[in-house]
Amino acid sequence: MRRRTFLPLAAVTAALLTSACGGTPQAAANADGTHSVAVAANTTDEHPVTLTVPTVAEIRAKVPKAILDRGKLVIGVGALPSGFPPLAYVGTDQRTLTGAEPDLGRLVAAVLGLEPDVQNASWQNLFVRLQSGQFDAGFSNITVTEQRKQQGFDFAAYREDNLGFEVKRDNPWNFDGTYESLAGKTVAVDSGTNQEQILLEWQKRLQGEGKRLDVRNFADKNSTYLALDSGRIDAYFAPNPGIAYHAAQTAKTPNPTRSAGKYSGAGATLQGLIAATTKKGNGLVEALSAAIDYLIQHGQYKQWLAAYGLQNEAVPQAAVNPPGLPLDNS
Repeated sequence: MRRRTFLPLAAVTAALLTSACGGTPQAAANADGTHSVAVAANTTDEHPVTLTVPTVAEIRAKVPKAILDRGKLVIGVGALPSGFPPLAYVGTDQRTLTGAEPDLGRLVAAVLGLEPDVQNASWQNLFVRLQSGQFDAGFSNITVTEQRKQQGFDFAAYREDNLGFEVKRDNPWNFDGTYESLAGKTVAVDSGTNQEQILLEWQKRLQGEGKRLDVRNFADKNSTYLALDSGRIDAYFAPNPGIAYHAAQTAKTPNPTRSAGKYSGAGATLQGLIAATTKKGNGLVEALSAAIDYLIQHGQYKQWLAAYGLQNEAVPQAAVNPPGLPLDNS
């Protein structure tokens, strides 16, 4: 498993994150048979919107009978102990698990005509509970990897897995997708992460060409952003969703930032993908894929991404078990 880092949610305690959130006001059945799903509810930095989603009979028919009989889709999120905004964290009501990942799970459940039962766990326990059948599906920023396929999981991809560069808003520089555009720059990255490995490899290549790339590590996010604000670094290389979240937070401050380009978390030769994850062969992945495709085709998917500033991670369709990170980089 690659270590990924996101912005901390300091005000939230582990105790608040342990509660299950099925049946909250974020998802409600309407008298006409549709469902109202509140996206980015109980947040302060995103753009909340309530989406209407119908139950689609032909997609619901793909759901295994045991789940239909239960009437609930049990959605696992691995956000303990501190959450990872904007993807999964406790909202401003201090009890509801919100964020892009559980919200998409609620939207998918609506298409399937099921009540979303969103439950939180640690990252490690998420996969154990998927394998044991306690969770029907995981919506938790799970990257498709060949190793996970071998470990017994199926995938329905719904979002690109991207890293990104964050710069001060008035900085005109943009990453053009090639390491050469980093020549002469000073870039911060978190220690021990996938993105640090990528950046150090680029540094090595540039040094071989007689060019400079300074790589800096800081003790914490606050120190990194102080360095960015003061101009001691040109950019911060981090997971794209965290950059989108921080840029939204700073938009109305004296030191606003912006995204300056993205890069696949799987490297130059493969677009990494984030996917709804199930136990292999449990019969649910095709229904999940069809539900996501419905949301893409009818606009709810686009509105969901926009609510969290993740438009640059959109996919055209929900591929089932697409190529994942190879075994030597899983």
